[in-house]
Amino acid sequence: MTRKPELSFWQIWNMCFGFLGIQFGFALQNANVSRIFQTLGADVGDIPALWIAAPFSGLLVQPIIGYLSDRTWTRLGRRRPYFLVGAVLTTLALLCMPNSPVLWVAAGLLWIMDASINISMEPFRAFVGDQLPPRQRPQGYARQSFFIGVGSVVASLLPWLLAKLGVSNVAGEGAIPDTVKYAFYLGGVVLLVSVLWTVLSTREYPPAELEAFTDNPVEVSETDASGAWRFGVVLIVAGAALLVAIGHYALEKELYLLAGGLVLFGALFSWLSLTRTRGMLRQVMGALYGMPESMRRLAGVQFFSWFALFALWIYTTASVTSVHYGTTDTHSAAYNDGANWVGVLFAAYNAFAAIAAATIPWMVRRWGLRASHLVNCCLGGAGLLSFLVIRDPQWLLLSMVGVGFAWASILSLPYALLSDNLPATKMGVYMGIFNFFIVIPQLLAASVLGLLLRLFFHGQPIWALAMGGASLVIAGLCTLRVAEPSAGLMAAEAR
Repeated sequence: MTRKPELSFWQIWNMCFGFLGIQFGFALQNANVSRIFQTLGADVGDIPALWIAAPFSGLLVQPIIGYLSDRTWTRLGRRRPYFLVGAVLTTLALLCMPNSPVLWVAAGLLWIMDASINISMEPFRAFVGDQLPPRQRPQGYARQSFFIGVGSVVASLLPWLLAKLGVSNVAGEGAIPDTVKYAFYLGGVVLLVSVLWTVLSTREYPPAELEAFTDNPVEVSETDASGAWRFGVVLIVAGAALLVAIGHYALEKELYLLAGGLVLFGALFSWLSLTRTRGMLRQVMGALYGMPESMRRLAGVQFFSWFALFALWIYTTASVTSVHYGTTDTHSAAYNDGANWVGVLFAAYNAFAAIAAATIPWMVRRWGLRASHLVNCCLGGAGLLSFLVIRDPQWLLLSMVGVGFAWASILSLPYALLSDNLPATKMGVYMGIFNFFIVIPQLLAASVLGLLLRLFFHGQPIWALAMGGASLVIAGLCTLRVAEPSAGLMAAEAR
C-alpha cells in the first residue's frame, strides 16, 4: 500500500502561510467595507443588502473553482494556479476599493473582491487534503486557523494603529480617510507576498501519483439523479410561498434573494433529473445531490455554526453599545467608545483563535475530532450567551476566549472530518460544495434575524447573540452524528 509521507513542521507552515494574506484581505473587507459604503452615501438600512454580495459570490465561485482545480495540471501544479490568480485579483480590488468615487463602484468592487478571495480560499482547503495524510490533516487545518487568527488581528487593528502613528483618520465629505486607504494598500501587499510564498515554497503531487495513494479509500459512485425533480419541486414551492409571504407581510427585502435562490436551485435539481449532458454544471449539481452521508451530516454542523457567526458579526456592535454602554445614539461619545471596544473584542477573539489553533491538535489526539469540536462549540456558545449576564464591557474579553476557541475549531475540524471521507479525485469540488453550508446560513441570518428580533424580542439585538450561542451548542451536538475517521487508517498513518 502506498501512503503519503508526513510533512515537516516547516513544510506545513509554508503550505498554509498564504492563508495569512487571504485572511488579511478578508478581515479588512469585514471591518471597513460598511464604513466605505456609508461614507459614499449608503443608508444604514441598505447595508445588509449590499453585504449579501459577499456570501452569494462564494456560493457561485467556490464549487466552480473546486471543479476546475480537480481537473487542472500545469507547471505550477493543481491548486497553486488558483491561489495566484485569486491573489492578484484580490490585490487589485484592495487597491481600488478605498478609491471608489461612488457607491455603485464600491458595491461592484465588493463582489469582485469577495469572488477573488474565494478563488484562492477554496483550493487552499483542498490543498491540505491533497498534501497531507489523514493523521496530519487536523494539524494542517489548525495551522490555517493560526494564520487566520494572526491575519485577522493585525488587519482589524490596522486603521487604529495607523491613526496612532499620525495618519489622518478623517476626510472630507464622500472621501475615505487615509488610515483606511493605507490599510488596504498594505493589505494588498501582504496578501500577494504571502500567497507567493506558498506558491514558490511548496510542491504538489502529480495526478497519477496522487491517485496512487491509498489514504483516501473513499469512492463516490455516479449519482442516480432520476429522482432529483422531487426535491426540486419542493424547493420551487417553498421559494414561491416565501415570495408570496414577503409581498403579503411586507417582510425584509433581503428575503427576496433567499426566495429566488430556492426557486433557482429547485429548477436546477429538476433539470438534473432530465439532462443527459456531462458538463460542469451537471457534475457539480450531481455531486451536490449525491454527496456522501458524512458530508450531509456535517452540513448541519456548518449550518448552525455559521448562523451563529453571522449573528456575531452583524449584531455585536448594536448589542454592546445599547446594553453595555447604554446608548443607541450613533453620534454620542458613549456609542463610539462602545463601537471601538467591539473592534478590540473582535481582535481579541481572533487572537484567542490563534492560541486555540496550537492546542487543537493536542485535543484531537486526546479526544478525537468529534469530541474536540463539540467542546469548542460549547465554549463558543457559552461565550455568546454570557453577553446576557455580563455588564462590565471589560469582562467581555473573557467571553471572547470561548468564541476564539469555537472560531478556530470551525475553521479546521469540520474540514478534517470532511477530507477524511472524500475521494481524492473530487476533493476540490466537494470542498466547494461544502461552502454552500457556510453561505446559506449567512444569507438566512442576514434575512431573518431582524424579523425574529422584532417579533419575539422587542428588537433588542443582544438576543441575536443569545440565539447564536444556542446555535453553536446545537452545532457541537450535530458533530456527534458524523463518523470519526477509522481507527485502522489512523493507526496505519501513525506507523
